[in-house]
Amino acid sequence: MAASRETEAAVFAARFPKTARRGKRVSGAIDTIGDHAIFYFKALVYGPRAVMHARRETVRLIAEVGMGTGALAIIGGTVVIMGFLTMFAGGTIAVQGFSSLGNIGIEALTGFFSAFINVRIAGPVIAGVGLAATIGAGCTAELGAMRVSEEIDALETMAVPSLPYLVSTRVIAGMIVILPLYSLAIMASFFGGRFVTVHIYGQSPGLYDHYFTTFLRPVDLIWSFGQVLVMAIVVMLIHSYYGYYASGGPVGVGVAVGKATRASLVAVVTVTLIISLAVYGSSPSLDLTG
Repeated sequence: MAASRETEAAVFAARFPKTARRGKRVSGAIDTIGDHAIFYFKALVYGPRAVMHARRETVRLIAEVGMGTGALAIIGGTVVIMGFLTMFAGGTIAVQGFSSLGNIGIEALTGFFSAFINVRIAGPVIAGVGLAATIGAGCTAELGAMRVSEEIDALETMAVPSLPYLVSTRVIAGMIVILPLYSLAIMASFFGGRFVTVHIYGQSPGLYDHYFTTFLRPVDLIWSFGQVLVMAIVVMLIHSYYGYYASGGPVGVGVAVGKATRASLVAVVTVTLIISLAVYGSSPSLDLTG
């Protein structure tokens, strides 16, 4: 029966080569989506098992992904990179807000601009990009190096389940680390916006703080943290997948890092869109009246 089907498929491919190639590409894409889904499901399901049986590895990863190691902790740890990214993003928003609102004579609302955009859009997106570029890329490179050097195969040989030990622990570490990281990042964005508005443009600190605190809603901050937490899970899963299945030596690891970074950046923006539609799409929960 199987030989008959293979023969029929070969005859069909010979008669309709273009259709056969398109069908093969579609079938391959569906298989890839299925592989991703199964890997992500297993990584999440094995989470409690990783916490129970790999506590030391989880703690080590939390310290590593949060602060970096060696010189990286001083000059380019995740805290430093994410803090600078969000601080400059907050400053840029203040520049755009002060200039644009000043054109219609309401530059006093720059504080509102900063409280609104930093919390709902800029902060989560910039934090997600920083997460993908630092923690995510490092995760792919590390797992990819372990794969091509057959360290993952060695773990399996020693009866150590590699997926919960290597992947689930990294997802958990990312979920834990992202919360204090994002707290520092969102404060850095607030600082950047206030510094530019007050110290560069010369707006009164009291005026800026009045509109900033008036429109800074705690529920928006909660949703912002939830959004970043979802981003952290998605980013860690994507980068772990590409690293776990890397092949082709050091070049293949580099290719895997590139693919993972592209996919995670798209995922960050997609998560932002979906959560924004779900939370603010039908009810903006903001009244701005004159």
